[in-house]
Amino acid sequence: MKCQKCGANNANTHVKTVINGEFREYDLCSDCAHKMGYTNIFADMDNEFSGLIGSFFGNVLPARTQATRCEFCGSSYPEIAKTGMVGCAHCYDLFADRLYPSIRRMHGNTTQRGKNSPTAKAERAKDTKQPETKEDKLSQLKQQLDQAIKEQNFEHAAELRDQIKEMEAQS
Repeated sequence: MKCQKCGANNANTHVKTVINGEFREYDLCSDCAHKMGYTNIFADMDNEFSGLIGSFFGNVLPARTQATRCEFCGSSYPEIAKTGMVGCAHCYDLFADRLYPSIRRMHGNTTQRGKNSPTAKAERAKDTKQPETKEDKLSQLKQQLDQAIKEQNFEHAAELRDQIKEMEAQS
């Protein structure tokens, strides 16, 4: 079977996702799976296994490789992966190839959208005491709808859905 993304290589990774209640399945080659952030959870198992064996023998086994460290803060990727905290801004550049797939999986994107987000616009509108625009109100209602669905508060979600439809019909 060929990869459903590139169509060139043989598929060797099967991915199942459920996003917003929509179920999808993909058959991907190793390259496409890696680019999309689906990595092998057993990839570092050999390092962990050698550490386990080394502990039985008093760590007399030589270390396989020396971890790359950030020259500004001294953090290594294994430390970042273990703690979940990035040492400094330079670590993002140094470990980008390993950090970005995880960031993309968690946030859906690797680009920060802070100041331009609908929530930030609504906060600025409140701070400046300017009346909300119809687009801001619709955006706020859609965010509330998403939150109600996540909390499985379907009655409130239905009310919000109706408000959104009503506002969109007025256009």
